[in-house]
Amino acid sequence: MHLLLIGWTIVIHYYWAVLKTFGKAFSSFKILNQLKAAAKYGWKSRWVESKHKSDYGQWKLSAGNFYGDAEADKGIQTSQDAHFYALSALFEPFSNEGKPLVIQFTVKHEQKIDCGGGYVKLFPDDLDQSDMHGDSQYYIMFGPDICGYSTKKVHVIINYKGQNHLIKKDIKCKDDELTHLYTLIVNPDQTYEVKIDNEKVESGSFGDDWDMLPLKKIKDPEAKKPSDWDDRAEIDDPSDTKPEVYRKSEEFPLEGEWKPKQIDNPDYKGTWVHPEIDNPEYTHDATMYKFNNIGVLGLDLWQVKSGTIFDNFLITDDVKEAEEFGKETWGKTKGPEKKMKNEQEDMERKLREEEEKEKNKEDTEGDDEDDKEDGEEEEGEDDEEPDDDAGIEEDNNGKPKDEL
Repeated sequence: MHLLLIGWTIVIHYYWAVLKTFGKAFSSFKILNQLKAAAKYGWKSRWVESKHKSDYGQWKLSAGNFYGDAEADKGIQTSQDAHFYALSALFEPFSNEGKPLVIQFTVKHEQKIDCGGGYVKLFPDDLDQSDMHGDSQYYIMFGPDICGYSTKKVHVIINYKGQNHLIKKDIKCKDDELTHLYTLIVNPDQTYEVKIDNEKVESGSFGDDWDMLPLKKIKDPEAKKPSDWDDRAEIDDPSDTKPEVYRKSEEFPLEGEWKPKQIDNPDYKGTWVHPEIDNPEYTHDATMYKFNNIGVLGLDLWQVKSGTIFDNFLITDDVKEAEEFGKETWGKTKGPEKKMKNEQEDMERKLREEEEKEKNKEDTEGDDEDDKEDGEEEEGEDDEEPDDDAGIEEDNNGKPKDEL
């Protein structure tokens, strides 16, 4: 697993092939040494497992049961059912002030996940990685979360002044078994965009889609609905009177209680709208998007059924670069991955059909054998049937003797 820096771009990836792709952009000897160290000691040299709990689930390096490229698709995979997981990677801290912030990674739920997280968290650089846990304060939490049929969403949680704020929109995540690319873009103008598989699925602004700031406008506490305000659209027709002969409702319940006809209310003023005033507690904050000392990427989640593979982590200030990186990684292997999965499913289907055919054949042969045995038993019974004259004595002339 490697740490790649381009400007303040950060790529955490697994293979030296990434260095070949982006190597010409490197000028820091220090970063090259980090890459060489990561290549030498493997992915565990880049990631720290939390010791906050003794029973965290274990991770392994795997491309899974189907993939587009056996090496390039290797990622870190959850390996134990019904466990919490806590893993993080440290990098050179930076601030996204005045620049876009892009968080991107791939997730593959090849285990047909029933309940579990597939999101990442972005932490400040002072996080105690060895003690990272569910209550550790983070900047952003982003990615898919699935639990049963009711929860299949993409989380976008922003920490503002120590409080975590959930996005108010419902963003659907992918729930199949293939690898998918998730991208979050946070812009300096306080707008955002969520992409799945390099396609925009949601966008908006911090002010509209999170409750981080008080409302700009509030209802005027001094204003009250006038006592003579008539908001009845219709009223009883004063000229309509109850007929002299009207069957009582208790005797004829289907006819019901008599009610006068309705007419338009001539004094109708419409629905009264409570006047609003500027909220004295509201103050615009142009820095809601900004995070200082971003320095740790973490995986802090729970899974009932393990097997999720995370890969192609990217943090950058270049939206175009993130798109291209997605095409160069996920984009090149998604087709072959799906093909391999389809081939496996076809093979499994054929095996099931062969097994079913063999089972039916055995059942048929068993039925034939049973029929044969039943037939032999019937023939044996016919051979043993007694003679009608059996037990009658005959005289010397062959004639039956009279009974005594």
